[in-house]
Amino acid sequence: MDELERIKKLAGLYDNPQQTEDSMGENLSYVGTQKAQYQRKFNIKPGTDEWFKLWFAQPKLTGENPMPKNK
Repeated sequence: MDELERIKKLAGLYDNPQQTEDSMGENLSYVGTQKAQYQRKFNIKPGTDEWFKLWFAQPKLTGENPMPKNK
């Protein structure tokens, strides 16, 4: 692969524009809706440790469960 082809690939010119790699395959509107419903159901207030864990947890990266009461 020559340098120009490598640069084009790194720039994303050959990627499928419909693919959602940034969201790791999740539909963010569904995930956000589930989190908002969970927040209302368990009366989680913004700014608390539980709220930060719910909205900023990275379950595919760290394996933590952002909605532990949902079992």
